[in-house]
Amino acid sequence: MNWHKSSYSGTNANCVEVAEGACTLVRDTQNRERGYLAFPADEWGAFLRAVNAEDR
Repeated sequence: MNWHKSSYSGTNANCVEVAEGACTLVRDTQNRERGYLAFPADEWGAFLRAVNAEDR
């Protein structure tokens, strides 16, 4: 898996990381050992579109 820090995390220590593919995986950077949440890619895309629509 290729994890990267979310662009919304900023520079503070409260970060999430994502790994994108057929499923998008999301984990807490400070608690990697606790696992991750998995979302089908199309559902993750719908979530991001909804969040972006609210920002406008």
